[in-house]
Amino acid sequence: MPDSPQPKPPSATNPAIDTTARFVGYVTNRSIAFPDIAASEGPLSTGEKFRLFVNQSISPAYILAASVSAAYDQARNTPQADGQGWDAYGTRFGADIARASSNSFFTSFLLASALRQDPRFFPQNRPTLWGSVKYSARRVFITRTDSGRTVFNTSGIVGTAAAEALANAYLPVSEQTAAKNAVRFGTDLAWKFAANMFKNYWPTLFRGMGLNRLKVIPDPGSPDNPNPRSTN
Repeated sequence: MPDSPQPKPPSATNPAIDTTARFVGYVTNRSIAFPDIAASEGPLSTGEKFRLFVNQSISPAYILAASVSAAYDQARNTPQADGQGWDAYGTRFGADIARASSNSFFTSFLLASALRQDPRFFPQNRPTLWGSVKYSARRVFITRTDSGRTVFNTSGIVGTAAAEALANAYLPVSEQTAAKNAVRFGTDLAWKFAANMFKNYWPTLFRGMGLNRLKVIPDPGSPDNPNPRSTN
């Protein structure tokens, strides 16, 4: 099923949200394409964080990113031990999916639950290009606690490193060096930044194309009404 939002107003009086009017109105139904886009103001329970991990692991965004990454590595014949051909592509694709899923397990569920951090992404309302670049980069390293405080994104950073350490269990020996681990870790953070950019524009892009009438994405509201209310 496609995303099917029913926007409702955020709580403008909640100081835990960084100037709530800057964010898209919360939606009652989660995004299928990007499950980590915030769909509620309150914190997630441990069970909800586990479901977020599962939904991310099978989301179109993760599958597409793994497909592109595997194709890029196939073109470069990296790692060489995987060889060429469809079987080799399948091996690379499987490894990329495994890395993405373990990353989500550590960052969105295990460490986010243990450290009581919120793994979700809160899009800006009417983002500008430079503002979105700064915000997307900041959200790689900064997150919120379940109580709404702004803290260093320990679950996201340490969880990503843990996922790449775990990848050494199934990647070829040539990929198990400290240097290769560092490269993969840096690449993961770059992917997170790019994903944040896309998620930040996800509602605004579809509103600009008039597709918000199809109710397939969160509606950030009109320029005259940045905090949409459920009037449909």
